[in-house]
Amino acid sequence: MSIFQPSPANTRKVIISTNIAETSVTISGIKYVIDSGMVKVRTFHPTTGLETLKVQRISQEQAWQRTGRAGRDSEGHCYRLYTRSQFELMRKATIPEIQRANLCTVSLQLLSLGFHSMHFNFMDKPPKESITAASEHLVLLGAVENIASVVLTPIGKKMNKFPIDPHFSKIILSASEFGCLEEALIVVALMSAESILITPQSKREQAQQVRQKFHSAYGDLVTLLNIVREFNSVAQNNRKAWCHEHFINMKNILHVKEIKDQLEEICCKCGLSINSCGGQLDQLRKCLITGLFTNVAELYRDKQYITLDKRNTVQIHPSSVLHGQLPHLVIFTEVVQTNKCYIRGLTTIESKWIQDIVPEYVKSKNIKIS
Repeated sequence: MSIFQPSPANTRKVIISTNIAETSVTISGIKYVIDSGMVKVRTFHPTTGLETLKVQRISQEQAWQRTGRAGRDSEGHCYRLYTRSQFELMRKATIPEIQRANLCTVSLQLLSLGFHSMHFNFMDKPPKESITAASEHLVLLGAVENIASVVLTPIGKKMNKFPIDPHFSKIILSASEFGCLEEALIVVALMSAESILITPQSKREQAQQVRQKFHSAYGDLVTLLNIVREFNSVAQNNRKAWCHEHFINMKNILHVKEIKDQLEEICCKCGLSINSCGGQLDQLRKCLITGLFTNVAELYRDKQYITLDKRNTVQIHPSSVLHGQLPHLVIFTEVVQTNKCYIRGLTTIESKWIQDIVPEYVKSKNIKIS
């Protein structure tokens, strides 16, 4: 990687990094660090059932880690873009990830290893509410059953073979029955990777205009699917130019293909036949409900939406292709919290589909769809 290469003579190297540079990566030759004092954190809230992505203040522990990046080889300087009083108000230590993450994946893995309970001595004990929420989600997904003790179901054992969120693996395992496994694999790969879109601030309108042809009234996921489909049809030697023209991150879209190929290999080992719905995208939209039924929002009032599960108020993110269109019912993949809660990764669905595909969930939660 270029960041590890020595700088040419009479040249300054400037590195823009996420918080991965705090502890995970050591780069020699760093003399100066500019610390914004901010970090983007993904947090699961068991009371609301939402997993939010929020920019917030770092901890004092993180501040010192960032300071330590400078002067590893010799003396260095750290410039903090916050006051001493702001530093004093920061949390002393960073909250361990296991105490703020959705525990569905961890619970599934522990059950597969023979642990029938998550109530044991963790190094950092997660909240009881998060453990309960994870168990409830796995039951709703059909991954576990609780008779004499909590055990994995046959579908739960298959879900555990996939190195992805259980909600996504449920979509894949259901897709073959809906005749859209090819499309589901691409969509799940897209949800599991970094964004393939590049939208420079200075060329925002140009990027949106050139990608307009990919936009789908069905939402963001189908729009991204359209982009991947066209990319796959482009000759290998023309792909770099195509990505540049359409403001697509070539590295990320190739990573999506790698993830898709890996998931497809697991599908074959599970005995699933790879099929495609072609242009019958209702099948894909229905299939998404099998894994994301807890992430459904209904148009409420004043351009706001309300989640069916926990009745949280949310709004469509301005970056969504559905922004300003106000569809009646949407599935979302992500919640971004600023001064409001915004939902992203949207797909429009029909109310009847939810009642037909997950009737037990609708009944158990006493969900009413207008």
